[in-house]
Amino acid sequence: MTSQRDLKIAVWIMIVLLVTGIACYASFCPPAPKNPVRLMFQNKAGKVLFTHLMHTDNYSLDCLDCHHNIEDDETYNCSECHGETGDESMPSRADAFHAQCKGCHEDYGAGPVECNACHAQ
Repeated sequence: MTSQRDLKIAVWIMIVLLVTGIACYASFCPPAPKNPVRLMFQNKAGKVLFTHLMHTDNYSLDCLDCHHNIEDDETYNCSECHGETGDESMPSRADAFHAQCKGCHEDYGAGPVECNACHAQ
């Protein structure tokens, strides 16, 4: 039979190896892709899953085709301008997305244009 002492040593070795494995896994995670792969937009009408790579690779879209104010590869948040700024001439974030996404789908005859095709309930 196994003694209590041997059992305690085996448990401690397992704990040390588990902690070491978790630390190594967390420390050496793969780098984030330069361009996001998929984005999930949360909103009242339902979540919208946007596949970034499909639009850039399959349709050969350039960043500036959708992102109109990129400067020096700096990331920005659409809500900074298209939020509740009080500026009536600036469309809301939702209106800007609808005009950009749905408008492009209608112009090129590709992609969904009905609400429930993009917004998952």
